[in-house]
Amino acid sequence: MRWLTLYARSRQVPASLAVMLVGAVTAWALAGDGDGAPGDPRLPVLVLAMGAMAASTGLSGQDLALDRTAAIRWAPRRAAHVLLAGVVVCTVLLTVRTVGEAMATTAFVVRDSAGLMGLAALGAAFSGGRYAWTLPFAWLSFSFLAPPPTSAPMQVATWMLLPSGTAAGTWTALVLAVAGTAAYAVAGPGR
Repeated sequence: MRWLTLYARSRQVPASLAVMLVGAVTAWALAGDGDGAPGDPRLPVLVLAMGAMAASTGLSGQDLALDRTAAIRWAPRRAAHVLLAGVVVCTVLLTVRTVGEAMATTAFVVRDSAGLMGLAALGAAFSGGRYAWTLPFAWLSFSFLAPPPTSAPMQVATWMLLPSGTAAGTWTALVLAVAGTAAYAVAGPGR
């Protein structure tokens, strides 16, 4: 059990969790429209992206050379780290949703948290844990500024704002989650 505590501390898990909780509580305070129905998807997507970006800081250790020379198999641990981070990001927003306003549906939150953690894992595999947040941030920024999705490529580009059950949004999030987790698990964080 001690190794798990040391691993969590070395990957900045407590600080990441604190950022996720503050973001979710802030969103809950801002979403007080009173009707209880899911509305504008931008606020929950912003909370999920902030959670994924906070979790992405832990996708590399303190010393990359030390991680690469360890005598343990890193691929399963890396995959578990990404999947568990996605579950935590999802759970934080769903917990706030049960306590307060229903900012988004459960399917929407699960889809977006999986896709955003896949993006963060891709960012870590390509540019290291220090800059893993840039890929989810860039895609989120584009989604917020993009015109309404009228074509299939625009639906793919703005997948995180599409309603749950939209095929383009679901498949894009699934591909990003699988590709990001696999790339990070196999290659590890980039330099």
